[in-house]
Amino acid sequence: MIRLRRKLHIYGALRAYRSGPSTRFHMPGHKGSCRALSAGARCDITELPFSGCLEDGSGVIGRAQEDIAELLGAAFAEILTDGSSVGVWAMLYAARAAGAREVILPRNAHKSAYSACAVLGLRPVPLENPARGGVFVPPSAKQAEEALGREPGAAVFVTSPDYFGACADLPALRRACDARGALLLVDGAHGAFLRFDAAASDRYAGKYADLWVDGSHKTMATLTQGALLCGRDRRLHVYVREGLDLFRTTSPSYPVMASVEYGVKLMAERGAAYCARVRADLAAARERLLNAGIACFPSETLVLAPDLGTAGLYPHEMAAALRAKGIYAELETDRHLLFYNSPFTPRGALPRLAKRMAKLEERLPRSAALPAGPVACTERAVGYAEALRAPFEWVPFAHSVGRVCARNAGVTPPCYPVALAGERISEGAARALERASHTFGTEGGKVAVLREQA
Repeated sequence: MIRLRRKLHIYGALRAYRSGPSTRFHMPGHKGSCRALSAGARCDITELPFSGCLEDGSGVIGRAQEDIAELLGAAFAEILTDGSSVGVWAMLYAARAAGAREVILPRNAHKSAYSACAVLGLRPVPLENPARGGVFVPPSAKQAEEALGREPGAAVFVTSPDYFGACADLPALRRACDARGALLLVDGAHGAFLRFDAAASDRYAGKYADLWVDGSHKTMATLTQGALLCGRDRRLHVYVREGLDLFRTTSPSYPVMASVEYGVKLMAERGAAYCARVRADLAAARERLLNAGIACFPSETLVLAPDLGTAGLYPHEMAAALRAKGIYAELETDRHLLFYNSPFTPRGALPRLAKRMAKLEERLPRSAALPAGPVACTERAVGYAEALRAPFEWVPFAHSVGRVCARNAGVTPPCYPVALAGERISEGAARALERASHTFGTEGGKVAVLREQA
């Protein structure tokens, strides 16, 4: 752990308890002695008089959250230990409590947004995503503005940046929401670092959103599942707290909470330099790949996404060759490999990766046809809520084409539905589900569809 100038409230309390004499008649069951599994087990504790409580934001947790809010330019910050998804649920709960009954959102929003709509009784109003370079990009502010004209009481939910590092036009969305008195909610799970990146800080969700989620563990020095839900309007805080009380765990991980505080404070002190170094390596890697005939998707974050399809290469062949050398990509599509970076990507790793890919390019098999673009159904046959309530059956992917989807189904990652409840399943969506290594909303090679009347 890098020593920081700023005080670490949560980790400081854990370290003091770990170092002193104690007899642990409290949870968790390993009693701090599970060293074969984790050397940090002695820091894994429960709510004690000195350790505060996440549910009421007291003690060291409350002080950590106050510091985080100040560093992020927020009115309040809530540490999450259930990942960004619970933050999405709480944001949408807050929107409903504030009066919204519809949510305007990108068609490729994370599955948690659609799940929250189903449970909270919100009607999702999906905006079709434009595609660029074989990748979905965020809908335009004009699309959202037009949707607000049709749904004047709706909240607007956007994903920015997305998995591929494409950012929404947040300033224009802010103006559109202000003109209609609508809440702007941002799933910024992939952009927590942007607040401290001098080259892209104007894209940080917190500059524009009423409420936003930072997926700290994705791009900061934070343990998996560590995240934040922040807001600019204190009047929404009571609704956020109500939502979190409903949805998040009552057994939060103290090491995860400590790592969220550490991740933000480390970035506040050193993040600009880390980001600049990685961006320089990223530029060098892209140039090396371009010289080898491999263009990259123009990510606005730290993602490297070589477009192997346009170079006549099979991404899965390239990924397999790289894995043979111990190199693992975050995501494979039929056209791209996605290498997910953060300010902590090791120095020189990206240029070395590009050099290896350039050599592999010379000997891997070629494809004559450019793969199809991203897939999502577009024909709505039944209302979202109606489809979720209707009788359904499970059918094999290949037999689902033309049937009406009864449960959201998609590929993970990136965890957005290729077929939403109430949509007619297209041939492309069925094929995407059948070919994917990992899916959600499916069972044993089958997808749920509405029963057809005899």
